[in-house]
Amino acid sequence: MKNLKLKVARAEHDISQDELAKRVGVTRQTIGMIEAGKFNPSLQLCIAICKALGKTLNDLFWEENSNEKI
Repeated sequence: MKNLKLKVARAEHDISQDELAKRVGVTRQTIGMIEAGKFNPSLQLCIAICKALGKTLNDLFWEENSNEKI
């Protein structure tokens, strides 16, 4: 599933994939693959991305599905 929340948050901060990648210590391709839903990042990377964008894990990585309870 594509991560549009990440893409929108990045756009809100006017940060390119390359800039975000540099801030969190990965490649631009990694950020692109996360946004495309082709890479499942580690919790550590998710936290670093959230800190870089001033968001929470829920803001960027929690799938909203009101029919499921965990």
